[in-house]
Amino acid sequence: MGRDNGKKDFRGKGFIAEFKKFITRGNVLDMAVGVIVGGAFTSIVTSLNQDILTPLLGIFGGTDFGYLTVTLGGGENAPVLNYGNFITAVINFLITALVIFVLIKGINAIGERMRKKEEDKPAVPTTKKCPYCLSEIPLEASRCAHCTSILSDVKAE
Repeated sequence: MGRDNGKKDFRGKGFIAEFKKFITRGNVLDMAVGVIVGGAFTSIVTSLNQDILTPLLGIFGGTDFGYLTVTLGGGENAPVLNYGNFITAVINFLITALVIFVLIKGINAIGERMRKKEEDKPAVPTTKKCPYCLSEIPLEASRCAHCTSILSDVKAE
């Protein structure tokens, strides 16, 4: 007799089939593309910061952030804190976060416009009013269920 404690058996075909289904699902592939593009985008932002922004800021501050260091202790093998590299990394992060924020804000605005366009479309009427008793009746009705009048040319409202 097999053990059935409510847990899935991860050793059998079910696990492999489930994994295949997961890996071939569209959103996993989208996520992989996003990670690859994100890596490329990170290198662009890093280059922008290190090669363009940091030297420009160095003109106004008199130094390039990349070379800011503090030597702890004395001697040849004293540890060195490269806090300029940390400042550069923080600037990279802020630029990346700003660009992602602007992209998400733009995507959300486009989504809102699309939703508003869908909401602005008038709904197809499903009822009409009886001209005699003004009751709501189905669009296909040829006789009013309330006053039993024959409805020949009543249009939906």
